[in-house]
Amino acid sequence: MKALIYSLLASVLVTAARADTEQSVIQISVAAQIPRFDEPWKFHRLTGWSGTGFLIKGKKIMTNAHVVNWARQILVKKPGDPRPYLAAVAYIGEDCDLALLEVADPNFYVGMEPLEIGELPAVRSEVVTYGYPAGGEQISYTRGVVSRIELQPYVNIGNRSLLAVQTDAAINPGNSGGPVIQNGKVVGVAFQGQPGLENAGFFIPPNVMKHFLKDVEDGNYDGFPQAGVKLTDTFNPALRRYLKLPNEDGGVRIDFIVPDSTKEVLKVDDVVLQVGEYPVFSDGTILYRGNIVNMGMAISEYQQGEKVPLKIWRDGEALDVELPVFVLEDDKATGNQHELPRYFVYGGLVFTPLSRDYLSSMGRSWMSNVNQDILYELYYRRDMDPETKRSEPIMLANVLTHPVNVNFEVKGQVMVDKINGVRIDNLEDVIRAFESDDAKEHIIEFSPMNHLEGLDRELADEANKAILRQFNIPSDRRL
Repeated sequence: MKALIYSLLASVLVTAARADTEQSVIQISVAAQIPRFDEPWKFHRLTGWSGTGFLIKGKKIMTNAHVVNWARQILVKKPGDPRPYLAAVAYIGEDCDLALLEVADPNFYVGMEPLEIGELPAVRSEVVTYGYPAGGEQISYTRGVVSRIELQPYVNIGNRSLLAVQTDAAINPGNSGGPVIQNGKVVGVAFQGQPGLENAGFFIPPNVMKHFLKDVEDGNYDGFPQAGVKLTDTFNPALRRYLKLPNEDGGVRIDFIVPDSTKEVLKVDDVVLQVGEYPVFSDGTILYRGNIVNMGMAISEYQQGEKVPLKIWRDGEALDVELPVFVLEDDKATGNQHELPRYFVYGGLVFTPLSRDYLSSMGRSWMSNVNQDILYELYYRRDMDPETKRSEPIMLANVLTHPVNVNFEVKGQVMVDKINGVRIDNLEDVIRAFESDDAKEHIIEFSPMNHLEGLDRELADEANKAILRQFNIPSDRRL
């Protein structure tokens, strides 16, 4: 009899806790326009999607960055209230796929209590995901088990990996941004599924959420820093002897230091033995709260500009050093772009920076169709040949037809090497090369074939305004 009473009491408490949580889970509707990177003054058609958020302290709504990217309007609804409230983005972290929203109308917050952020859940423990899947008007929740904790690529940024938790609780479109609850506290934010896997989804864990919230305390979001090194394992006994390492397992070798990152503290052939409190295994992993994860996890716990204590092995002895870590920007173009594309139009020639989003505008099979030299410039030159890299490689995206450029053989989708003899390292170089030259012809050299094209300077100057009007371009540049 007592067991039955305890069971009923537990059921009542769980139901009450679920009801309290539901009152702080918010439906989000977004109207958005995504820019076109091949015609960078244009946008795609207005579209809409839905997501989920939840109230945290400070009267902020936490959700995914990808829920509110490119938003023209954000409307939120709270449970039991059919009225939509206008919301605005207060902070957004594209690398960690988190955002904070604010609602100006104080009536929105009446009757809601902020949810508390908990700790990283254990593997095989049970969690409950709340949200509004498929744009439904009624909140739903799905129960699941934590199956894996590891570093995963975050789809929103495309070229960064942070800690993520896998669960068999269904995470469907509309669930994004919803809280994952355990023992009445938020232990994650639902954010992406896994293509090809059924009943598998991922959520952003508490340590990433707390890092984001601490980051924005100063009014700006910096992002997650990196060590700026590439590593190789040290399983090979001969390699360990060469590095004068002890026979016992442990440590990972630095074989490359990313250009423009911190170089004075670390050297190639240094072996990282420990990061903060975490010993490093020979494959570059650490034991983090009972989970084997990449040592990058330990670096990502620090904020921009902070110093990470490291124990390294150099020339046969162990050293203690402090490594300043920063958010690296040199590979920004290889990830998904979340700022309006820069461009310059002159004489019908459209110039814009080379980026992954620009190349993907060429279609789904762009990776196999794009010239290999362009792929090398975007993905590999900064590591393979850093002395010749360009800070912002520039593409001739398109040639807007006009008599001034009628004899152009090149029609776009080529990289610009020089204009009037000036090497082009960024978009400002393009403008400067055209505007500072007083010769009768502008000579443009394209890479990699050194193909030359020419423009009559006087005719191009006269035609520029007419071309902008003809193609409904509001300005000749966005910088």
